[in-house]
Amino acid sequence: MIAVMDCSFIAKSGKKTFGLDQFYNGNHNRVEKGLFHFNASFTALNIAKLDAHRQQLSQKPFVFSMASVKRRALNDHLLDTFISRLGLSPTLIKSHPNYQNLRDYGVIAA
Repeated sequence: MIAVMDCSFIAKSGKKTFGLDQFYNGNHNRVEKGLFHFNASFTALNIAKLDAHRQQLSQKPFVFSMASVKRRALNDHLLDTFISRLGLSPTLIKSHPNYQNLRDYGVIAA
């Protein structure tokens, strides 16, 4: 019983996370768009997971969070924006010991 509830929760959570609950099964075009969106969402998830797996350097168990991937991408974008707008040296900033801490700010999975 618990396994069924866990699967149901994961399915509902996944549908909400990837926006899969936003397509309506009323007509054929919407179904096709929904299936395309479904496939594109899970392709993006698998690519992100593969990239995270390749970047893991330690021997710890593999931990993955799509929220962390999205947060790190936002942090990278913000840091690059600050560097360019303030006219700072990207090499100097990115080699600073605290740069990785800024990239990981708000990340769930470490």
